[in-house]
Amino acid sequence: MKKRVLLTNDDGIYAQGLLALYETLREDFEVHVVAPEIEMSAVGHAITLHNPIRVKEVYRRGKFYGYAVTGTPADCVKLATQELLNGFPPDVVISGINLGANVGVNVLYSGTVSAATEAAFLGFSSAAISLDTVTKPDFGFAAKFAKRIAEFLMELRLVYKIALNVNIPALSEEQIEGVEFTTQGTARFIERFEKRVDPRGNVYYWLTGEVPMEDPRPDSDGKVLKSKKISITPLHFDLTHYPSLKVLRDEKGFLEKLWKGTL
Repeated sequence: MKKRVLLTNDDGIYAQGLLALYETLREDFEVHVVAPEIEMSAVGHAITLHNPIRVKEVYRRGKFYGYAVTGTPADCVKLATQELLNGFPPDVVISGINLGANVGVNVLYSGTVSAATEAAFLGFSSAAISLDTVTKPDFGFAAKFAKRIAEFLMELRLVYKIALNVNIPALSEEQIEGVEFTTQGTARFIERFEKRVDPRGNVYYWLTGEVPMEDPRPDSDGKVLKSKKISITPLHFDLTHYPSLKVLRDEKGFLEKLWKGTL
């Protein structure tokens, strides 16, 4: 019996990166597609609470392709694993292939990564796959490597509630110089808002900015990606900073001052 793979993304069910995954993985796996109906980039780990989530079947070339969901990437994973797969859970969840890298603090904004971490939270082996380009993408090798990641997850059975964040250079297979396990970097956008006026005289703002120098650590995701290597970072959703927690707990005076308001 074939292993079951759930595919999702944040670029929407009609995205070419998702189709590339589907076409490549269905050769060896039972593939199920549940993805947002429209693009949901940079929604992070949002879920839908105050609106109904609607689902419709999507067909390609006259054949059933998957389910389009009027929700976020995290919604898609929840709905797929609890309802749409009819009680047959996936062996692996793959999110992507995203247009553009998800490294540094961008990981916190990424719907692609959030779908994978949602799957991990629910107890499924998962990975987010991103290609480091936003123009003229060639998903061929990225889809091929995503298949290797799926096989790797099935063999390894990672620790519960861990997702892999995989970033692939937008190069040919021959040009890529290897693969490394990495840390999440600290690179971020230097952001600013550009003030504009529409044809009716209404003011609006457009978020813009540029990426500064990447994290200098040689094992950070962005640094490795720029060195023409594939970056794989194990992620979890415990945001506790344990060194600070230890300091705060060890300094007993902090609690007393907070409690008595004597700061």
